[in-house]
Amino acid sequence: MVDVSGKQSTARRARAQGFVKMSAVVLRQLPRNPKGNPLEIARIAGIAAAKQTSALIPLCHPLPLTHVDVQVRVVRKGKPTGVRIEATAATEAPTGVEMEALTAVSVAALTLYDMCKAVDKSITITDICLLEKSGGKSGVFRRPLSSGAGKLKKATR
Repeated sequence: MVDVSGKQSTARRARAQGFVKMSAVVLRQLPRNPKGNPLEIARIAGIAAAKQTSALIPLCHPLPLTHVDVQVRVVRKGKPTGVRIEATAATEAPTGVEMEALTAVSVAALTLYDMCKAVDKSITITDICLLEKSGGKSGVFRRPLSSGAGKLKKATR
């Protein structure tokens, strides 16, 4: 692991997103899933995963998270249809919280796949990316809207 003992702890925040492409048939089946509510279970799985990031990603620092939120939104109109996932993570620490936000999105997406694969195994997880981060020496990063991920974000709001 990189030595961050000389770095100052600052308030840090990161926001990430991903998309789970699903057919209209799968989206209609969501409320009737025998395993429970896939959207809520994915949300909770994402939050739990953010808290375990350093156990999952080698060389990732364990962080005292002060906030994690995962939002899931069904996208029924346009192409593609599916579920948009957005995660926000925050900490007061000497290193960034981007990996926690990205891990939350990734595990939430995998949870949706797991809960819906019986209906359709062709579900696709796409466009996992960092949208923005703040804090630390490198300051603020915001993904430009002209990028592929920005287009996804804009198209699915």
